[in-house]
Amino acid sequence: MPMWFAYTLIVLLVLTSILLTLLILLHRGKGGGMSSMFGGGVTSSLAGSSVAEKNLDRYTVLVGIVWFACIVGLGLWLRLAIPST
Repeated sequence: MPMWFAYTLIVLLVLTSILLTLLILLHRGKGGGMSSMFGGGVTSSLAGSSVAEKNLDRYTVLVGIVWFACIVGLGLWLRLAIPST
């Protein structure tokens, strides 16, 4: 497989990693403190979310899927590029 493919995936992986971090940091917290991490914040409803929050969720999932595809693509490229002994 060509080397430019690996470089393209690496650049795309770095960009999506930064973008995914920023998108996750833009999300609003649903609860407060450690209790919400362990199920204490279950009472918060998602029915009041705005269109902007839903779009932010969609963009986050989309960038996460691209990030995951880059990881799998690099793994497959390395598997094919480096012969097993």
